[in-house]
Formats: sequence, structure tokens, C-alpha cells
Amino acid sequence: MMKDLQLQPKRAASRLFSKLTTLLTAAALTLTPMGAHAQQGGAPRLLRDAEIEQLLRDYTRPILRAAGLEKQNIQVVIINNASFNAFVADGRRIFVNHGALMQSQTPNQLIGVLAHETGHLAGGHLSKLRERMAQAQTQMVVAMLLGLGAMAAGARGGNSNGAAGNIGAAAVAAPQAMMMNTMLSYQRQQEENADRAGVKFLNQTGQSSKGMYETFQRFGADSLFAARGSDPYMMSHPMPRERVAALEELAKSSPYWDKKDDPALILRHELMRAKTAGFMEQRDTVLRRYPPSDTSLPAQYARAIATYRHGDLRVAVEQIDALIKAQPNNPYFYELRGQALLEGGKPNEAIAPLRRAVQLSNNAPLIEMMLGQALVASDNKAYTDEAIRILRAAIARESEAPAGYMQLAMAYGRKGELAEADLASAQAAFLRGDNKTARDLASRAKARFAVGTPGWVKADDIIAAKMPGKN
Repeated sequence: MMKDLQLQPKRAASRLFSKLTTLLTAAALTLTPMGAHAQQGGAPRLLRDAEIEQLLRDYTRPILRAAGLEKQNIQVVIINNASFNAFVADGRRIFVNHGALMQSQTPNQLIGVLAHETGHLAGGHLSKLRERMAQAQTQMVVAMLLGLGAMAAGARGGNSNGAAGNIGAAAVAAPQAMMMNTMLSYQRQQEENADRAGVKFLNQTGQSSKGMYETFQRFGADSLFAARGSDPYMMSHPMPRERVAALEELAKSSPYWDKKDDPALILRHELMRAKTAGFMEQRDTVLRRYPPSDTSLPAQYARAIATYRHGDLRVAVEQIDALIKAQPNNPYFYELRGQALLEGGKPNEAIAPLRRAVQLSNNAPLIEMMLGQALVASDNKAYTDEAIRILRAAIARESEAPAGYMQLAMAYGRKGELAEADLASAQAAFLRGDNKTARDLASRAKARFAVGTPGWVKADDIIAAKMPGKN
């Protein structure tokens, strides 16, 4: 009987903190770091795109500078989820759902969300929240043990339904409610602090905070509360009317309240939204959102992507060529042409547009990896050395992309350099979180390298590493 009583507080604590992680600040939503390995199993998949990531870097760079975080290598990571959500989880990354990209109608709205999340980072809210949760758990368990002790005393006295039992039951329930209220109060304070910090950063960079207010006003509306009570952003960023009113007063006091987004930035933002729609939505949905009657560049972009993904490659290439004609120095239109041809089984034809995309994008690593893939997939073995050189350069600047290592492994395999091929394959498995495969491949690579060489050392590091994910 005592064994069961000792287990119950732990179970109750587990239930309480399950609720807390749903209701608390976005910074607390994901306490386990998310990386490339998180794409495996049931965890949310991460999305990679050179164009969108560059836009998000341009959005966050001045804000991070104002927050004193420009040297912290803060990254914005895109999650494959259609709901509106953004959060911080590990002190060095801002996670944003692709749904937030789609639903932010102006650059300023998305910049406002990023400024708010930067406020969480600058305030160290994640580590502080973890400390509070740990303190609350300790206090709650002690209080519940005392309450359960009272219940046990009542049971021993044959009075489990009497006053002692009732007092004990109340003592068990009270700590849960008290700690929940305490944590929610602390979370609201953090959110308000992040609001103020976000507005401050926007003011320091000469940007309007109207977009932040518009977004939070939308999520604070009573109709949204009723219709979308389970929305992740609503659950993690509670929007009482008082908070929205305080944000409105603060934002409208800024001299930049009426400042408009730059037209060139608006176009980039609309191209980003169109690209996201083209890749993430069904073709019929894309055509409803961007009908043929819409001749804008973003609409053409979305339809071209949808056509190549769901329709005729020849027609898609014609549509992409029209985009290139409209903006001949846009690297991402050339990237799209190369990607469509590569995925359409024409790697040789994909090489030229991808070379141009790499040149115009100042050697964007993700585009370099696609070029390396086209070179490896071509029937010209003379491209192999070039592919290895390009892929190694890309990996040096983008070290957490498994696809780059897989293409490098294929290139080394084509040359018969099996030790390097095994090592690259092991590194790809390592990043995917496939620990067993990574160790097996690294062991084989280590046996093929001379003892003490750089390849041998890297393989040994993989074998010895304690990796998250599958074992």
C-alpha cells in the first residue's frame, strides 16, 4: 500500500507538467533540442530552402543586432506544420511553422513575430522557465506527499471517508492548482516582457511594430478564441485583452508606427508565400489561391512550382523560363529550373541553371548541394571531381545537412574511394539520428583508413559519440 502511495505523486506531477507544457510559453513547448535527427520518427519534419532561409536571415539580422545577439549564431528553423506557430526552444534557434510564413500577410507581421521571439531569447526566458518548473515540481511533490500522508493516516484509523481523508484529498489537489496558477502567471509576465523587448528592438532598427500588434490582435480576438482554442500559438501565447491593449499603446507610441514595408521586400515576401504554397499545397488549392487570371510574379511562381510537381515538366520549364525573363538575376528561379529538371530525370540539363543559381546566390550551400547532386547523377564521370569539390565546400558551411553527405558518399563511391564513401555515409546517418548505421559505417571506414589520419579520427569520433535518436 505504501508503495502505491509513493508512486501516485509522481504520476500526478507528470500529469500536471504535461498540461503545463501545453499551456506555457512557446519557449517551453519543445524542451528537447530539435535538429536533423528530429526529422525521423514522429517528430516534426524540418524544411530547408535557400531562398526562404535567406529572407528570414534578412528579417532577423537587424533585430538580433539590436538585441546584442548578432554574434550568437541564432538560426531560424522552418517546421513542416501548417498551423501558425513560432517559438524558441534551446537558446540558439527560433522555430517557425511554414503556416506562419503563409499567414503573415506582410513582412512587418512576420518580423514582429520574430522580434517577439527574440525578446524571449534576449531575456533568457527558456532557462528561467525551466528553473521555475523544477522548483514548482519539487514544491508540489512535497505538498502532495503531506496530503497523501494525511489520507493514509485517515485510512489507518478506519476513517478514509472522514475529515482526515477529505483534508488529505484537498491537500493533494490544492498544490496542483496553486502551481498551475503560479506558472501561468510567470508565463504571462514573460510574454509581456517579450512584447516590450520586441517593440524596443523594432524601434531601434527603425521598423514599425504595427505588424506585431496586428498579429497578436488577430489571435486575441474573442471569435478566434472560440473557434481555434487549440491553436498552438494561441495556447502558448495567451492573449488576454489587457495584454493586447498594452501592446497597442506601446506600439502606437513608436515614431515608426506608420512606416511602410519597402516594396522590394514586399515582393520577396510574396514570392516566399507563393513558393511555400506551391510546394506545400495541392495543385487545385494553389490554383484557387493563385488563379490564371492573376498575372503577378508571385502567382506565376506558385503555378510554375505546382505544375512541375503535379503536371507536365515541359510546361513547367516554359513557365519557369518566363520567370527568369522577368527577373534574369534571381538565383532562385534558376534553382527552380534546375530542380525541376533534376527531379524530372534530366540531370545533365539541370547542371547549367544550377551553376547559374550558385553564382547568383553567392554560393548558397543548399544550392551547391543540388548542383553536386546533378553532377553525380549525370552520365559524365568527368564531373565527379568537381562534384566532390563543390559538395565539400557546401558541407563546410552547412554541416548539418545529411543530403550533402549522401551525395558526397556517392561521388566518392564513383571514384572507388571506399573509405571516404563510408565516412560520408556514416556522417549522413549520424545527422539523421540512425546511430547503429552510423557506427557500422564508421567502423568500416575506420578499418580502411590508415591509423591516425584525419578520416580515421573522424570515423573514431562517430563511433565514440553519444548520439540522440535511435540506438
